[in-house]
Amino acid sequence: MNEKAQRERLGHNDLDIEDALLDEAVTTVAEGSARLNRRWPELIVTGFFGGVDVGLGILAMILVKQATGSDILAGMAFGVGLLALKLAHSELFTEEFLLPLNAVIAGQGTWLQLLRLWSVSLVTNLLGGLGFGWLIVLGLPDYHRTIIDTAVGYLDQPSLLVMIALALLAGATITLSTRMQQGTSNDVVTALTCMISGLLVIGFGMLHGALNAIVVFAAMLAGADISVTDFLTWFAIVIPFNMLGGLLIITLPRMVRTRRILRALRTGTVSLEELERQAG
Repeated sequence: MNEKAQRERLGHNDLDIEDALLDEAVTTVAEGSARLNRRWPELIVTGFFGGVDVGLGILAMILVKQATGSDILAGMAFGVGLLALKLAHSELFTEEFLLPLNAVIAGQGTWLQLLRLWSVSLVTNLLGGLGFGWLIVLGLPDYHRTIIDTAVGYLDQPSLLVMIALALLAGATITLSTRMQQGTSNDVVTALTCMISGLLVIGFGMLHGALNAIVVFAAMLAGADISVTDFLTWFAIVIPFNMLGGLLIITLPRMVRTRRILRALRTGTVSLEELERQAG
């Protein structure tokens, strides 16, 4: 069987590509376009509640960490926050790199819209996290020491190289976790994916700017010896490498395998509606 015949056996759409990849491309472009075209109030509120919703995971993490002293169990508890993001349809920075980027490459959005989505998501995540962190500090004075110790652990890294590697891993893990959740409609699988992702990110002490910032904010409000300059210096290093981890390790390789579909959409060879009919 030659190469063309093998491809035809695997997929039966007009673009001569596996049906699973066609479904992936169509879904990501359609959802990405919708996200890029959100109006300002929707974009701001969605990002704000991303910080609030993932704060639920931070709350669970702190509770379990103080009760057990185990980072592994605390990480599994943190998965509740990732599940909350999914079920509440909020958005965390680095979570959805593939969707909007595919839409831009396919000509269904602009680079300016992409910059707006990422920048507003990051800022509103931080604002939502700051508000939730303030409530944690007010309501849980007995947990201040655990919060402070956790925050100091994030900021106090043995070397810049270790810091960069942990930031890359965090960006890749969160982005891949979200992509895995999009590949299933099974709620049990989604919950397990969130728990495993939390286990890895928290258990290994990975550095994720938007997530760790909630703990750092809470620690600062609880009286930790952490200055704004300390936080901003750490943040300026972590966030770019979170983005590189999500983009280079997870997103771009997946774009390569669906590049012919994205190119066909961009050049107008085929419309998104036609592809949705084929995928359906």
